[in-house]
Formats: sequence, structure tokens, C-alpha cells
Amino acid sequence: MTLIAFIGSVFSPYYAWARRRGATVDPRGHCAMNIALRGPTATRWAMTERGRASLRQETSSLVIGPSAMHWSAGVLTFDLDEITAPLPSRIRGQVRVIPQALAQQSFALDAEGRHRWAPIAPSARVEVQLQSPNVRWSGTGYLDSNQGSEPLETSLERWTWSRAALRDGGTAVLYDVLARDGGESHLAIAFDRDARAHPFEPPQRAVLPRSGWRIERATRSDDGIAHVDRSLQDAPFYARSVIRSRVLGQSVASVHESLDLRRFRMPIVQAMLPFRMPRSNRR
Repeated sequence: MTLIAFIGSVFSPYYAWARRRGATVDPRGHCAMNIALRGPTATRWAMTERGRASLRQETSSLVIGPSAMHWSAGVLTFDLDEITAPLPSRIRGQVRVIPQALAQQSFALDAEGRHRWAPIAPSARVEVQLQSPNVRWSGTGYLDSNQGSEPLETSLERWTWSRAALRDGGTAVLYDVLARDGGESHLAIAFDRDARAHPFEPPQRAVLPRSGWRIERATRSDDGIAHVDRSLQDAPFYARSVIRSRVLGQSVASVHESLDLRRFRMPIVQAMLPFRMPRSNRR
């Protein structure tokens, strides 16, 4: 399961169209709670965009339409109630994220520092209790945040990211970012059980097979070898997968993503997005 709360939905066609009209656009008018659920008994996707009236922000809580998230006693709880697209069905229930420890740093993803990434909880326990579909499980997870002062596609061409759990209870995160001007940024960071960051030299580049939509996929591995174990999400400009490789001398399974912003900028891709990302004016 992947949950993303968007304020200023970076992949929204409506947000992109509004910016192209030249007016100042309030990102709070383009919000969404994205849910991607994939498993042996349920595969569902929801990402309904909502306007400013559907957003409520407080110090320890965030409400977007019928869904919400809040911190209490060191636990982040999601209360979800969303409709899937393009075929309508309901995702309703609760997800609890219990951090092992909280990180205190953020990292620039580009040379100018316009895009930043913050690993809030590199390791966490996740408890899922959904009524629709009827799904219950618990396992390990991860919590982070991205923010930017400009649209991703303005200055970036693509990125790859991966996160792997390590044997000692820590986490390894790899980021490779290519800017539109050809500049590159690379992050390789191991987080210990106390969420302290320990940068290390990025391993060798390892090429992965292209996705079903022909998105380029690559990662980094100690021996330059990696394999796609299974694909979780395959879209015209984005792919999420489970991969296997060697990092810091360990054989690891990683959640991996490839984002191609050249594809995202294409008019034909923008025209396809509303079928998976509808917009609602209801609260």
C-alpha cells in the first residue's frame, strides 16, 4: 500500500492547466489523497483531486475531503474514505503508521535546492484495517515528505528512488535525479534504528528492464546487478516496482520508483490523466 497526501498535486493535469493559463495558482486548490493498494485479494487506486474548501490544516492533522490524517501519541493515523478510478469502488478504513524513530534532516534533490526530500520515519510499523475492501495486515513501512518551490517538470527530467530495509533494523535510500540542464544529483543514505543519517558512496549503476509503458528503470547495486521482482504500478510516466539487489553488502528487496517528467509534459499524457485522477468540487 502507498498513501500520498498532496497539497498542490504535482501530477495533477488540472493544476498544470491552471499554471499554463498564466494566473497565480493556489496549490491548496489542488489537493488529493492518493491510495494505491495492490495484493493477492485486492488491487485498487484512488486519487480524486479536491479544491480549497475541502482542505483543513492544523498543527497535528490534515483533512482532504472525506479522508484525514493526524498525529497522536507518536502514531500517524489515516482515516480513509475514497472512490477508485476509472472503475468506481470504495476504499474505506484506517491505516496506522508507528515510527521506529523520527529523522531530523531534509535533503536537496537539485543543485538550486528548489526540491527537497525529508525522510520523516525511515522505518515504521504499519497496521492496515480496511472495511472496503476487507483487508487487514501489518508489516514494515516508511514515511517521507517532498516539497518544492516550483513544478517538478520545470527543472527536472527524471528521477529514480528506492528504499530497502536492512538486517540491523535500519534503512537504505537511493536517489538519482537528472535535471533538464543535464546536471545530476545522487543521494545514498543509510538510516540507523534511531533515524540518524549515514551517507555512503553511491553503488554502481544497474540497469533494469523498461516498464510496460517503456519507462526507463535503473537503480544502484554493489555489483551493478539488479532484478525486478514484480511491478506494482505502471503508468505512462511513472513505474513503481519491487526490485532485488545488493546494497551495503546485503541482499535486499527494495520498493523502487522511476519518474519520467519528459513523458509527464507530453500533451497526450496530460489528456489521459483525468481518467485516473478525476476532480471533485464536493467537500
